[in-house]
Amino acid sequence: MKAKRLSAPEMEALARKIRATIVRIIYEAGSGHPGGSLSCVDILLTLYFGVMRHDPSNPGWADRDRFILSKGHAAPALYTVLAEAGYMPKSVLSSLRGFDSPLQGHPDAQKAPGVEVSSGSLGNGLSMSAGIAAALRLDGRSSRVYCLLGDGECDEGLVWEAAMLAAHLGLGNLTAIVDRNGLQIDGCTEDVVCLDPLADKWRAFNWNVVEADGHDYRQLATALDAAQRHTDGPTVIVAKTVKGKGVSFMEGVAAFHGKPPSKEQLDQALRELEAGQP
Repeated sequence: MKAKRLSAPEMEALARKIRATIVRIIYEAGSGHPGGSLSCVDILLTLYFGVMRHDPSNPGWADRDRFILSKGHAAPALYTVLAEAGYMPKSVLSSLRGFDSPLQGHPDAQKAPGVEVSSGSLGNGLSMSAGIAAALRLDGRSSRVYCLLGDGECDEGLVWEAAMLAAHLGLGNLTAIVDRNGLQIDGCTEDVVCLDPLADKWRAFNWNVVEADGHDYRQLATALDAAQRHTDGPTVIVAKTVKGKGVSFMEGVAAFHGKPPSKEQLDQALRELEAGQP
């Protein structure tokens, strides 16, 4: 089944709700990665509530589209979207990173409902995605594979090995999305290892490249539709985002890559998200 595409206002309201949940559960866990989780919410919503074919009542449906979270530290965003989509009770979200919880700091496919593969070691997700896409094509299935990478993750050589292979195999059923928020754990991506011109690098690896505002649902939907229409090889969407999106004191702040908020910061974040603005 394909999820009903929500309107932009519906997406915006749901995004604020999801961002509030992300901040809250990371605070309750006392650990986690708010910045990169908040930056990719709109991408995940567009996929799960409008683009992907999936069925929460039948997670193993053979003809489903597959989503791979290569930037596994953004697990709070994935868990919250999966709960909203119906893969798990929302009450389980408060167990994030808890002892024996199915929701660990990085996704565990053996424990977390709706998670396709375990991830966390950066650079591996695109390789797994290329393998899954190749297998689906060999099986004659029309399913698509979507892989979300961090921009800092693109420092990893394994990403580019997978990019070469996917282009060589002409995997038109594979779409990578780069969460281009410009920050990684050590600071600005361009100061750590310069990525620009990032889109041109992907073009040089023979990928179809689409650039989009990663917080604009219409642009994201248009970009993903374009990826579906491009069948000669893989597509990458370079999605420009803001790290910590939606919370004023987290936006564009590298320190919140992996730091939970204090109680005062949590209260402020929830007030801002409830109001819909900083």
